[in-house]
Amino acid sequence: MHIMMTVNAAWNIWNFRRSVVAALLADGHRVTILAPPDDSVPELERMGCRVVPLAMRVKGLNPLVDLALVLRLRRMFRQQKPDAILSYTIKNNICGGLAARLTGVPFIPNVTGLGTAFLSGGMLWKLAEALYRRAFRGLPVIFFQNKDDRTLFLDRNLIHPGQARLLPGSGIDLARFSETAMPPPSQPATFLMIARLLRDKGVIEFVDAARQVKAQRPETRFQLLGAIGAENRTAINAATVQSWVDDGTIDYLGTTSDVRPAIAAATCVVLPSYREGAPRTLIEAAAMARPLIATDVPGCRAVVAPGISGFLCTPRSSESLTAAIIAFLDLPHDARVEMGRAGRRKMAHDFDEAIVVAAYRDAIAALTDRG
Repeated sequence: MHIMMTVNAAWNIWNFRRSVVAALLADGHRVTILAPPDDSVPELERMGCRVVPLAMRVKGLNPLVDLALVLRLRRMFRQQKPDAILSYTIKNNICGGLAARLTGVPFIPNVTGLGTAFLSGGMLWKLAEALYRRAFRGLPVIFFQNKDDRTLFLDRNLIHPGQARLLPGSGIDLARFSETAMPPPSQPATFLMIARLLRDKGVIEFVDAARQVKAQRPETRFQLLGAIGAENRTAINAATVQSWVDDGTIDYLGTTSDVRPAIAAATCVVLPSYREGAPRTLIEAAAMARPLIATDVPGCRAVVAPGISGFLCTPRSSESLTAAIIAFLDLPHDARVEMGRAGRRKMAHDFDEAIVVAAYRDAIAALTDRG
């Protein structure tokens, strides 16, 4: 069959959906990626995909702009004639769902997170709800990456129970993200945060906690790894990040195409986000046997087993995050190692990418047989 995957950036498919792509190609399907192009396009083409550029404005909800995207997607669906469409990210799910209704193509969205529209509340939240309700009406399968998002959609009557399917995020390649030895206790403890530099990711709380911890344990290191200048209203600018580096609060590691060396060098991985779908960085870190500290919010709480594989703290509270970091620092080395290994076991049991691949194979088979 001809399977199309649509998303708001081609790198999203390369970084997070590669195992699904490889499985579809191995099954003999043709795979087309419909997304704004970037540096990942050659890699996707080498896998055997065809990449079709999609012009879209990723940031914000604008009825006129988004209506134009719906019409553009409808035209491209008719031109490309896919047998089924797999969709990811907010605009592609909403606008793609509306376009698929107009063309009659089987459409399988994956709710990878709710974004700033749901975090901000108010009229933007109401608009997003109305669009989701319309776009997802009648779809046989809608994938969710955590129980909290699924429950929210059900409680708000955006979908009905028979539509919802739960996935363990994007899954994790346990061979690629293999267990690595904890840095020796003779080295200063290093807390690593991997995320786009957005306020909604809890970057400000991370930096505030770093200041508080370093006042008590000055040898402790704090690192930030992630892109500056994202198209998001909560983005943190480069000058602010540089000021944190200049005053010795954090080390900024920039960006990388491979996070594994940074995770291997860290003692603990931190994500104080306000809300997540299924936080990839936490899943990758746990697979590599690193303890986790994250906020007690949707997405994060599905990955962290409190007191077993890490700690959960109160969202938007640098004081609570500081307390969790100090609690971790007070653990002996052997307890830190066991906490990391517990996270690895949880990833192997609950988050293996084979679970995600099997779910997509079943959904595609059921939809196309029904069609």
